[in-house]
Amino acid sequence: MMRQLQFFVYLVSLSCSWITHAEIFTSIGQMTDLVYTEKELVQSLKDYIKAEESKLAAIKSWANKLDDLTRVSTSDPEGYLAHPVNAYKLMKRLNTEWSELESLVLQNPSDGFISNMSVHRQYFPDQDDETGAAKALMRLQDTYQLDSEAFSRGKLPGMHANSLLTVDDCFDMGKTAYNDADYYHAVLWLQQSLKQLDAGEEAMVLKADILDYLSFSVYQMGDLPRAIELTRRLVAVDPNHDRAGGNLRYFERLLTKQLHEMNQTYQPPSEEPIQLGTYVRPKDHLPEREIYEALCRGEGLQMNEARRSRLYCRYQDGNRNPRLLLKPMMEEDEWDSPRIVRYLNVLSEEEIGKIKELAKPRLSRATVRDPKTGVLTTANYRVSKSAWLEADDDPVIDRVNQRIEDITGLAVDTAELLQVANYGVGGQYEPHFDFSRKDEPDAFKRLGTGNRVATFLNYMSDVEAGGATVFPDFGAAIWPRKGTAVFWYNLYRSGEGDYRTRHAACPVLVGSKWVSNKWIHERGQEFRRPCGLTEVD
Repeated sequence: MMRQLQFFVYLVSLSCSWITHAEIFTSIGQMTDLVYTEKELVQSLKDYIKAEESKLAAIKSWANKLDDLTRVSTSDPEGYLAHPVNAYKLMKRLNTEWSELESLVLQNPSDGFISNMSVHRQYFPDQDDETGAAKALMRLQDTYQLDSEAFSRGKLPGMHANSLLTVDDCFDMGKTAYNDADYYHAVLWLQQSLKQLDAGEEAMVLKADILDYLSFSVYQMGDLPRAIELTRRLVAVDPNHDRAGGNLRYFERLLTKQLHEMNQTYQPPSEEPIQLGTYVRPKDHLPEREIYEALCRGEGLQMNEARRSRLYCRYQDGNRNPRLLLKPMMEEDEWDSPRIVRYLNVLSEEEIGKIKELAKPRLSRATVRDPKTGVLTTANYRVSKSAWLEADDDPVIDRVNQRIEDITGLAVDTAELLQVANYGVGGQYEPHFDFSRKDEPDAFKRLGTGNRVATFLNYMSDVEAGGATVFPDFGAAIWPRKGTAVFWYNLYRSGEGDYRTRHAACPVLVGSKWVSNKWIHERGQEFRRPCGLTEVD
């Protein structure tokens, strides 16, 4: 307020400074000029009031909208964030929209607001977080074959929440992909943004901007006829656009040349809107991408009646372990070869709560061990947050470690610490081996405990949709069930790696996935799991 008042006083001083230096009251002619000056000042005052009222109305509208939104989100934060659109929009609001509001308020300094912003800004997501959340939605879109409209309208499996993406949200998603040269996803999201704008939805972004990005992205996907059509629309919307005219002429020349070289006639672009499947998704670094994603959707599973007939459930007492004699574990076969078993009621609600409580303050971006150096580092193919818990941290951790040893019959004093991981929006771990291969002999050298002989994986939450553990080599999918755990050997008895155990954690579509795992190493197992006579024993 003070800055506007100072500016207003400054205007008055400019307009009236000559009055203080001359006797204007002696001339009616000169005084008439003051009449017009006053009128100008009144108009500037009205403009000032209008600007303040407009600003205040905008801030009030924001406050009311966010009051309703935060009332819903704080009533069940984890449930609210279980919807990936809510998680993305939270990233977007805190990184982009709150900053826009800050700029608006700064036009009229508000010490309280700025002070709060300064205190809390250190905890805000940054541009990388917003970009990461956008890419997570695209990852879910690919894995679960969801079109952009399904996301935009909040139509996700098992979800009935009214979480919508606006024209501007979809445009920002498209720009995120565009800036990453990911024209496949850019087209999908920019097309959705244009569709919603054409349907009459209000937006800040201009249609010309959407058409500009969309036409070039379609061109990059090799669809010249459609790129020409979109560019013509852009020229019609904005005839003076900087690039539209030149792009149109270039696209038309290029198409003419291609048709001539291929001895073909012009075919107008399809009238069908661009959607999932219109263009082929480019291949990436993962050879089993299609198999992996199909398993995540529950497709391509290799479970059949013959195999199912070989799977049993039983009580397991750890070879008459004293701690399991009175209360043996319930064991279910999940797969026959390689053998994967699930244990029921491994962790209680109280134990899960304590493990989460201990892990939350320590959660940081999950890492993988560099096969060449053995050093832990982050990787794009593993998207989660994790923490490592020691037995000394709490009696619960010591008890869980002992339980794992009792169940498996393997020593855990040479195992790695209990790792707790939380997979949020789009969280995943692409296909990987838990053990080190022959071409990475130094992966676990620093630990001095040999290779990872087995994996014990605790599921500490149910997941509404997605989040399966899949094995692409033999077509198995294991779905999270809270309180249960799955166990498999990564190595044969000979110490050779079982390459069939390459597995992945599918992206979480809806929900929050909590797991904890124990990687058990070779040292200490010499008499508990003796070597076999052949490589594949």
